[in-house]
Amino acid sequence: MKHSTLLIIGICSSLSMTPVVAGDSSGKTALGSALGGGAGAALGKQIGGNTGAVVGGALGGGAGAAVTTKGKGKTGAVVGGAAGGAAGAAAGNAMGGGTAGQAAGAALGAGAGGALGRQLSK
Repeated sequence: MKHSTLLIIGICSSLSMTPVVAGDSSGKTALGSALGGGAGAALGKQIGGNTGAVVGGALGGGAGAAVTTKGKGKTGAVVGGAAGGAAGAAAGNAMGGGTAGQAAGAALGAGAGGALGRQLSK
């Protein structure tokens, strides 16, 4: 994995440990989805190319949302994180970003999708 991908994962991981995202919040859902989406896209790219990155972004974004969300908005957060992760990885590829672009796109898409899905499903 490239250093920029590891940097994105490291930043999201460290932010998820701050008191800002304590408890059950949209911020915590967004960070969990972003971390999962970015990591999933980077790993998926290594295993299965561009298609693997899209699938990995979706799986990682959904899994990150599932782990960090409790209660009523969990289903929406998982669906939003998965959809955002897949769309972000595809957009990152379309913009010619390579592995780092797909990981960053998946992280941004999954984070936004997870937080939005959580709010809409409450």
